[in-house]
Amino acid sequence: MAGRNHLFVPGPTNTPHEILSAMHVPMEDHRSPIFPKLLSPILEDLKKVFRTESGQCFVFPATGTAGWEVAMTNCLNQGDKVLIYRFGQFGHLWAEAAKKLGFDVEIHQVEWGKGIPLDHLEARLKEDKNHEIKAVLATHNETSTGVTSDIPGVRKALDSSGHPALLFSDGVSAIGSIDFRQDEWGVDASIAGSQKGFMLPAGLAILGFSQKALAAIDNSNFPRSFFSLKDMAASNKDGYTPYTPSTPMLYGLRKALDLLLEEGMENVYARHYRLGEGVRRAVAAWGLQTCAQEGWASDTVTAILVPSDKDARHVIGTAYNKYNISLGAGLSEVAGKVFRIGHVGDMNDVSLLGAIAGVEMAMLDNDIDIKAGSGVAAAIEYYRSTAK
Repeated sequence: MAGRNHLFVPGPTNTPHEILSAMHVPMEDHRSPIFPKLLSPILEDLKKVFRTESGQCFVFPATGTAGWEVAMTNCLNQGDKVLIYRFGQFGHLWAEAAKKLGFDVEIHQVEWGKGIPLDHLEARLKEDKNHEIKAVLATHNETSTGVTSDIPGVRKALDSSGHPALLFSDGVSAIGSIDFRQDEWGVDASIAGSQKGFMLPAGLAILGFSQKALAAIDNSNFPRSFFSLKDMAASNKDGYTPYTPSTPMLYGLRKALDLLLEEGMENVYARHYRLGEGVRRAVAAWGLQTCAQEGWASDTVTAILVPSDKDARHVIGTAYNKYNISLGAGLSEVAGKVFRIGHVGDMNDVSLLGAIAGVEMAMLDNDIDIKAGSGVAAAIEYYRSTAK
């Protein structure tokens, strides 16, 4: 097929040429005297993206899923009770990971399309008078449903109830793209992945820890080796890693940080909001609904419900096979019910207009009753009226 594949999944995202070029380097000695000149500034600049001055950032050659494991196994003990709300596939997977690692997982089911219910959380924390809950596992941005939860509200619930539990935030599809403030929001462990807002290939788990979380490591008896934060911190202070790093990925991360910080994090957040809002207006113009209910919409991915007599997988297949466009599939409970448009990372207005046009063609080919051009027109008017 002539042309290129157009990637509109919520991760992996498009990697800019500047980052690809930065990663195209010969192998080098990661124990050399100059290696700290690469790693140490990266760890400092990550703090600007995580919005922390008092915390500490780490990079593991792994994935966001590994980041969950790093946070839990370093700051908690086997058998500890952790609380999580399940309102999408990634919250589900985080809960399952915690079970496999031997934690006592308290799961509360939430309708898919909504996020963390803050009133329920505060009430549950107040009930826990013996402070058996040691951590709240909060999915900031649930990619499978296009839902963003209120992490400052989670912190407020913890503070209002006087509960000392640690706050862990899965920000894999949030950090580097939508508003996140580790210090201001009182997040103890935040988890990101390289393949979303950082615009890199998958392969890095990028984490931020508060001083409270780092202090908890001393009280953890959980067995760990490769994922030991103590080992990582001991090497990082001199600009090295305890085990072999992925040097090309670090060079790519260096360039990604340059791009994000040059744009400015507030501008990054505003750009993602505009991109997401244009897609949401297109969905409304089609007469369709998003999976995310009112007030919960994500600025990095929109999950779109197809009519009940249609199968979203057919739309995804047509988009890929006929128009060379990659869309996100519905996962688990929403499989076949939604398709997803990712609007995260290296993307602009015209990129999204291409996605919206391709989606319209795929839906029309599958006899979904929309007016050709309606979504594109709605997005065009929004993007034009809000462009700088």
